Amino acid sequence: MSAPSPDALASDEILARLMSLHPKVIDLSLGRIERLLAKLGNPERRVPPVIHVAGTNGKGSTCAFLRSILEAGGKRVHVYTSPHLVRFHERIRLSGKLIDEDELAALLEECEVANAGEPITFFEITTAAAFLAFSRRKADALILEVGLGGKLDATNVIDRPAVTVITPVDLDHQHYLGDDIKTIAGEKAGIMKRRVPCIVGPQTDDAREVLEDKAEALGIPLAMWGSGEGFMAHEEHRRMVYQDEDGLLDLPMPRLAGAHQIINAAMAIAALRKSTAFKLDDKAFEDGMMSVEWQARLQRLSRGPLVKAAPKEAEIWLDGAHNPHGGRALAHAIADLEETTPRPLYLICGMLQTKDPRGFFAAFRGLAKHVTTVEIPGEPSSLGAGQLYDAAHAEGLDAHPAPSIEDAMLQIEARAQLTKSKIPPRIVICGSLRLAGAVLRENS
Repeated sequence: MSAPSPDALASDEILARLMSLHPKVIDLSLGRIERLLAKLGNPERRVPPVIHVAGTNGKGSTCAFLRSILEAGGKRVHVYTSPHLVRFHERIRLSGKLIDEDELAALLEECEVANAGEPITFFEITTAAAFLAFSRRKADALILEVGLGGKLDATNVIDRPAVTVITPVDLDHQHYLGDDIKTIAGEKAGIMKRRVPCIVGPQTDDAREVLEDKAEALGIPLAMWGSGEGFMAHEEHRRMVYQDEDGLLDLPMPRLAGAHQIINAAMAIAALRKSTAFKLDDKAFEDGMMSVEWQARLQRLSRGPLVKAAPKEAEIWLDGAHNPHGGRALAHAIADLEETTPRPLYLICGMLQTKDPRGFFAAFRGLAKHVTTVEIPGEPSSLGAGQLYDAAHAEGLDAHPAPSIEDAMLQIEARAQLTKSKIPPRIVICGSLRLAGAVLRENS
């Protein structure tokens, strides 16, 4: 299977039709997908052992670590993640490779016919197609990332996963999940299943209380970050030291940049050590740290049109952080870079209307030299560059709007020349995975 070309594909036409089957983009419910899966012969009951991952931040990176470790241990791994950055095919990985165009188009058409025009959301019907794909190809594991929330997410039709993971919970998607941490944590806790082990990352006190209460009520073996019966990890002498009740692992630092990736890696390790479904030796964990890959998570861009438009010798980084918790993690990672290699920091930021831009920008006070705000290309729900400018300015950041990402690069070059700094800038493009996708498309 090879990655699809950027040209128009048959699957794109089918996906466009599927978008029209429900008036709402998001309408959390299990009834519609359960109906369709029944018509398809319940493929979700014939998939490999499932690792189900929910949470607000770190889900994608945790899934990447899970895949990398399992594959390093010689396992065949299916993966379902969302959203995609450039092509829909990125969401479905079969035994290590992205689903190919012919198979995807055939699966989507099969689901479209079975659904017979009944109301169903885009995510629900495409999740049904993914379950069909996973049920027809042998593998040793299925890594299943929740789309939104947990309890009523379309992925939550799995009755008995091998293990569940809940990454840090924070305020995000409040229109759908609730306005406070406890309510949102309750939605994420919906993936927890009776007597199935659950791995829980760092949480606020409110979120931790909700998750612990749910685990106690269902008799769930719980492994929580930082607890005596849970797990921990830290950096020591440029190595990652992981520890749980089964012992200690001395590992290479994760290939993904940022201190927060130690936490994401630790959640993946804990899940694989806690579950009895996967037999792995220590070398798989070691190799997994060194081979992990995940786009738009502090990804260094080294070539392409945007790189050419940037100031000479500038560092250019791409990150999908898009909420206050993600902003703090990104700012911490950039601060670590600043300690070893000081450079003036310029942000290029675009965000969706449903996000909290002031909460995001607050993390960069005293760190960012300037913020250039942009509208996400081709995204009708993007905040305007002027609105983002207002938010950045309200948080005390020097900011300026730009009509495009390319123009933002030119503005940064002009500002760098005005300051007459001899140190090339560090440019971080951030604020939305949709912006990251646009950057990857434009910079290819």
